[in-house]
Amino acid sequence: MALNKFQIAQRIAQELQDGFYVNLGIGIPTLVANYIPIGINVVLQSENGLLGMGPFPIEGEEDADLINAGKQTITTLPGSSIFDSAMSFGMIRSGKINLTVLGAMEVSENGDIANWKIPGKMVKGMGGAMDLVASAKNIIVAMMHTSPSGESKLLKSCSLPLTGKNCVKKIVTDLAVIEITAHGFKLLERAAGVTIQEIQEKTKADLIIEGEIPEISL
Repeated sequence: MALNKFQIAQRIAQELQDGFYVNLGIGIPTLVANYIPIGINVVLQSENGLLGMGPFPIEGEEDADLINAGKQTITTLPGSSIFDSAMSFGMIRSGKINLTVLGAMEVSENGDIANWKIPGKMVKGMGGAMDLVASAKNIIVAMMHTSPSGESKLLKSCSLPLTGKNCVKKIVTDLAVIEITAHGFKLLERAAGVTIQEIQEKTKADLIIEGEIPEISL
């Protein structure tokens, strides 16, 4: 059975390590904040100027003055810090962020990512995505394996305008966990009940498959 967006976020939360500074992009990545493992201390950063972002607020307890870069209402944790976006991007550009989790429209087998523009459609801009992919030490993509029309989003090469080149390290989709290697996409885990054949059919690039592929454990 394919994972839903909450389960994708839950699986990505397993990649967090104690002491990490983490930036969560718009969409599925923001949900990772709700699944930080017990005993793991991470600091969530929002590029509009916040360190110490907490989980999403309970309905009815939202504070319209506290928002993330995607303009969603958020919470802060004890010891959090609020500052201007210039300082925030200084943190990003100087490599202070250990892990960035982003959504994507396309990812190529060599780690290119396209996540900000579809030609012919109006967009507000790429926001902080280009700075994040150029500066982060580790980038994990959270996305559905295919588009709503059924087209693969994991490709030999991206067809959409790139956000960054050779930067993605790992992808977690509704079907699989895939690592970007020097030789292309390597299948690490599969969703429960999903076959390797189905994942390969929905990936428009070759998959490296070594040994038994375990099911994703949540």
